[in-house]
Amino acid sequence: MSLKRDFELGARYNQWMNTRLYAAAAQLDEAQWHADRGAFFGSIAATLEHVLAADTHWMKRFAAAWPSLTSLDTVRALPLPALVRGITFPELARLRQDREVVDAALIAFTGEATDALYEQPLRYVNSAGESHAKPCGLVLRHVFNHQTHHRGQVTTLFSQFGIDVGVTDFSALIPEL
Repeated sequence: MSLKRDFELGARYNQWMNTRLYAAAAQLDEAQWHADRGAFFGSIAATLEHVLAADTHWMKRFAAAWPSLTSLDTVRALPLPALVRGITFPELARLRQDREVVDAALIAFTGEATDALYEQPLRYVNSAGESHAKPCGLVLRHVFNHQTHHRGQVTTLFSQFGIDVGVTDFSALIPEL
C-alpha cells in the first residue's frame, strides 16, 4: 500500500476518533472537563488542547514547506498556538471548533499530497529554535502517533468518569476486501 492511502486512512481515523472524544467531552460538567486527574497534562481539557496545539504546529510546518498545496490554505490562516505543557482551562466549544478545522485540513492535505511528496524532506525550525530536515512521511507518521498516544490517555480519563467512548481501534476503519 502506498503512503498516500495509508495517510488518507490515518487522517480519517484521526477525525473519527476526535469526533468521538469531543462527543464524550460534551457529557462532562465543567469541573470534570478541567479536573486534574493525574495525567501528564492533568485534565482532559489540557490534554486535548495540547494535541490540537501540536497538530497545528506540525500542519503549519507542512504549509510553510509546500506553499503550493491549496489544501493547507486554512492552516496558513490559523494563528500559531502556544504549545501546551501543563494544565489549562480551554473552553470545549472553541476547542472543538478548532479541532474540526485542523482535522478537515489534515484530510485535505493527505488527499492532495502524493507519495513523492512524502519522500521529500520537511525543513522546519522547532519551538526551541533548532533546524531540522526530516522525511515528510515519517514526520506525518509521528503526528498520527502523537495523537494516538494522547487520545489513549484521554479515553482512560473518560473511563474514570464512567464514560465509554466505544470502539477506538484503527481496524474499525480498515475497509473490507
